[in-house]
Amino acid sequence: MTQVRLDKFNNAHYHPGSVSKRCTWYVFSLLFFENGLPWPSAMRMGILKLFGARVGKGVVIKPRVRIKYPWKLSLGAHTWVGEGVWIDNLDQVDIGAHCCVSQGAFILCGNHDYTKPTFDLITASVSMEDGSWAGAKSLLGPGAVLRKEAVLAAGSVGLGELEAHKVHQGNPAKVVRDRIIDP
Repeated sequence: MTQVRLDKFNNAHYHPGSVSKRCTWYVFSLLFFENGLPWPSAMRMGILKLFGARVGKGVVIKPRVRIKYPWKLSLGAHTWVGEGVWIDNLDQVDIGAHCCVSQGAFILCGNHDYTKPTFDLITASVSMEDGSWAGAKSLLGPGAVLRKEAVLAAGSVGLGELEAHKVHQGNPAKVVRDRIIDP
């Protein structure tokens, strides 16, 4: 029987950016994102762009937001990122226009291959299409796609493709109703 061998773990294939780039981002993140200071969203947007993020106009980023690698992030116009959001983007995260990522939501792009004794790192991109909403304390896992104007309800876990114009709830999230937006 094969046993887990974490001493044999090798992450050499994964290159998220130079050490100096990651360290510099870490300092900026602590100063302008992860703390509770009410820095203007425009300032945060500028810093994200400086580090390679694609950021549309009118983005709102609240305090206490964690972003692993801004150079692997795209935020569409008029998107809101709530307090306490964690974007653990070991892979690309694309969030469309007019999206809402509510308080405490977690976007997770990495995991480990539990079938390998070496517990290899695996990553997959995550995307939220225009008008979608990740509710408070929800989690979008590696490879998740929240389709156009879909909702992932508070505390739910979104895996795979989540249908457009639907409300998804639970763990794993399932469709519970249509999302009807009144004119």
